[in-house]
Amino acid sequence: MKLNSNLCYCGSTKPYTACCAPYVEGNAPAPTAEALMRSRYTAYTLLREDYLLPTWHTSTRPVSLGLAADVATKWIGLEVKRHEQQDADHAIVEFVARYKVNGRAHRLHEVSRFVREEGRWFYVDGEIS
Repeated sequence: MKLNSNLCYCGSTKPYTACCAPYVEGNAPAPTAEALMRSRYTAYTLLREDYLLPTWHTSTRPVSLGLAADVATKWIGLEVKRHEQQDADHAIVEFVARYKVNGRAHRLHEVSRFVREEGRWFYVDGEIS
């Protein structure tokens, strides 16, 4: 996926360098669950398993994602439907991610759970609808 005018992959309309890059490149932790979710989407578009796995909570983290072998998936858009801060350390983010596999369009609609531990947000799991 190519950046259009250097806009971030996450659909924020901000330049990548001022949006998800500081998180994906490891220069700063995502300040909110929504920022983490957006940066994780961006990491999927960039095949950055090295960012995705450490931002996944240890209780549900897979050993690997095999993204390098999954080059057939092309992520093409993200829409964040809602971000709910449940308390200081728990939040949910509902989103729709659009992607293509072998030219066929798909959408992933998920309500994701996030937890903050020691000041860092982690993806826990999600309900796909």
